[in-house]
Amino acid sequence: MDDVENTPTFEPSLPSDVYSPLEKALIWAALGAIVVACASLVLAFDTVWTDTLKPIVWDPVVKDAGSAGDAGYTPQNTAIYTGSMLACVVVLQALFRKWNLPADDRMTLALIAWVCVAPVMRVLEDADFFSSETDVLFISPIIHLHLAAWLIGVAVLGHLTGRKWDNSHSDRAEDAQRTMLFAIMGLGIILQWWWLYAPAYAEHSDSGFFYGRLAMVLGVATVWLTLVQTRKWPSITRSMLSFALGAVVLGVGHWIQFMATPWAQESGRVSGDITVWPAFLVLGLPALVCFVMYRYGKDDARQLALTGHLPGVLPTGISLKQWEAQPDAWKDHPVEFLSNRALLAHPMVLGMVYGQLCDGIATMVGIDLFGYGEKHPVSNQVIVYGGQLNEMLGIDFGEGAWLFALVKALLVGLIAYLFVQMRVEERQQHFRVLIVLAVLIVGLAPGLRDIGRLMLGV
Repeated sequence: MDDVENTPTFEPSLPSDVYSPLEKALIWAALGAIVVACASLVLAFDTVWTDTLKPIVWDPVVKDAGSAGDAGYTPQNTAIYTGSMLACVVVLQALFRKWNLPADDRMTLALIAWVCVAPVMRVLEDADFFSSETDVLFISPIIHLHLAAWLIGVAVLGHLTGRKWDNSHSDRAEDAQRTMLFAIMGLGIILQWWWLYAPAYAEHSDSGFFYGRLAMVLGVATVWLTLVQTRKWPSITRSMLSFALGAVVLGVGHWIQFMATPWAQESGRVSGDITVWPAFLVLGLPALVCFVMYRYGKDDARQLALTGHLPGVLPTGISLKQWEAQPDAWKDHPVEFLSNRALLAHPMVLGMVYGQLCDGIATMVGIDLFGYGEKHPVSNQVIVYGGQLNEMLGIDFGEGAWLFALVKALLVGLIAYLFVQMRVEERQQHFRVLIVLAVLIVGLAPGLRDIGRLMLGV
């Protein structure tokens, strides 16, 4: 009787479609901030924009898009971008959960593919490919807002046109959904080529652009092949992944065009320094690490999937407080004893590890071997410390970017450890996915951009 009386009681976790009081406060705060910002721009335009935000945010974008290029980040705009990204993570996760958007490993793969689109396009801007009227669309942070508009359009169109077949997996329903999504996503790739890429052909007419046009055809074919391989996926993630992969093929095809027939850059320099070997190091070493992680965790991931549970996600209705307060009650639950290894094979963790290692190694190779510079003030300070250590140790090699790569490796190791140990309620899955997306944007995206620039010599 005493045991029953002393047994603690816990409130069940909130349903996924219900906002917590904190989420409500944050959403209203975000709306209020938007209203205040818009009102400030109207009532005090010169003070707010001309004298304050324009020099910090817009002028570096214009400078980066110009012939000089590579405008560095400042502590002020870095803080603005970081704060904005974190605010978006907190607010959007609540909205996405309310809208019942997928937050599984398939959505993670689709988002990783979209992260890859940005650096592919950014490298072409570094090579002065895009016309002067559109090149600001490919400078951070504009490129992320620009591609977010494409992503939202693709997701909405894919969901609206394909959702009626999502719960029917017959051959007839599959053929209908695949055909409809291919028509829309394939047309979208052609539209992207026509709007963003084709106008630049006239400015670089000597290049011919055989590979560029071939890339457009292969991009459309990639959409079809991806749709074939994603049968039984929800239409929204299916369309997002297929379009993103098609867009990556489209951009990489123009990399190949530059390698074959380099066009003159605004600086007056025609690059002939095509270097491929860094790609094997920058892309291969992180891939090897991720392969080992996947092999280590794949069996537990498969066993956990057979139980109907997701890695690190608590059973429906169980709160995190209850789970942590009663460890003995859950120690034999599949989520508890299978999740740690299973998460090592999950696209979230693999994507974070790959992206951060890629960024660290690419920065080290680019700065220490190819003479590039670092734009971010925090990262640059780490490299400066590395250079000072080189002087203390008598090392006459590079600028000290090895320390940046080491810090990245240690940081991603810590993040991966925290993720495999972390348990989240069912309603917190979107928050976890968006955190991963933010880490990918600051890791995988710059890493792929760095290797692209190294390969093309721009």
